[in-house]
Amino acid sequence: MTPDRAETSDVLVVGGGAAGLSLAHRLTENPAATVTLVEPPDGPLRPAERTWCYWAAGTDGLEEAVSASWSVLRVHGTDGRPLTVGPAPFTYRMVRSTDFERMVHGRLARADGARLLRATVESVCDVPGGAAVRCALPGGRSLTLHARKVFDSRPLPGLPPARTRLLQHFRGWFVRTTTDRFDPTVADLMDFRVPQPAQGLAFGYVLPLTPDRALVEYTEFSRDVLTTEAYEAALGRYCRDVLGLGELTVERTEQGVIPMTDARFPRRAGSAVYRIGTAGGATRPATGYTFAAVQRHARAIAAALRDGHGGIPAPYGRRALAMDAILLRALDTGRIDGPDFFTGLFRDVPAERLLRFLDGTTSLREEWGIGLRTPVRPMLRTAAEVPFLPRRSRPAARTGGSNR
Repeated sequence: MTPDRAETSDVLVVGGGAAGLSLAHRLTENPAATVTLVEPPDGPLRPAERTWCYWAAGTDGLEEAVSASWSVLRVHGTDGRPLTVGPAPFTYRMVRSTDFERMVHGRLARADGARLLRATVESVCDVPGGAAVRCALPGGRSLTLHARKVFDSRPLPGLPPARTRLLQHFRGWFVRTTTDRFDPTVADLMDFRVPQPAQGLAFGYVLPLTPDRALVEYTEFSRDVLTTEAYEAALGRYCRDVLGLGELTVERTEQGVIPMTDARFPRRAGSAVYRIGTAGGATRPATGYTFAAVQRHARAIAAALRDGHGGIPAPYGRRALAMDAILLRALDTGRIDGPDFFTGLFRDVPAERLLRFLDGTTSLREEWGIGLRTPVRPMLRTAAEVPFLPRRSRPAARTGGSNR
């Protein structure tokens, strides 16, 4: 094997998923810093093409990668009644991973002091003055990278101890119908007209791309994932019996699992090594929403490094995490009815405020008002119970696919 050689950057980002790409994208906006993004080479370690969705207002620097957007959102209750809201100034936006990669890779290629490296990361550790990342290049050559700070987005080997652990797991079809069946202006965020599991909740999710094409997903919040056959059967029933799509062609599929847990994710793996993405706690525990938090966190990290104050912020504040711990426990125990809870929020809370609440950016006063529109008694009972529950370790969930 060729002997080790060492290279140095100001900042090194490990992983080419949503979190790694997003941070690298924001770091290229600071020409004074050198940055290296390390992605796995082509092969089994590279994730399949996937979809990320989020809401935002105005321009956010991702326009080049946005493949579709919707200004109207809809929720269907279990009684079948639709609830349509306009979340202005927000729009709901879809980003395909290949488009996002192309955009960020282009920025890296054009930015002075930035680069993309395809390699398999073998170890990350603190060293005097920063951190060292040992990599294996395609062909077997070894390379050691040094940086003042390293941001690692790789999945954790196991989930930290938690009081409550649910999974948001799903499978999606990109479908084409023989006749026009979709309204491309309306996105269905939660359609509860599907059979509900004995524990947790289930819903359909429809993002129309054209009158005859859409991403249709079946999603569950529950403790365990399903078999591929079970997802396929649920999707078939949803497309046939609920949406009435008739004859269709499945052009592509996606499948994934997102942890929904009140575990305390470690923000650091060393004095100069930081966790980002789901591994760093960027997934909103009670909803599974990740992509918007990743963008906000990436901007905050880039600003902290640019301004030199050194403090790396957390993706969510303590208040948001405390509320999520209560909601997760209430859902897991069945004290609140999940479909009724989420449908009620969309019915009773202004859409723009609700979307900010789901992203963890509302004020205390706004959150108090939203809390009064939830089932108060079971939520108070759960709030009194949660601080005394033990945290237990469980296996990590393998994540991937579509992140809202």
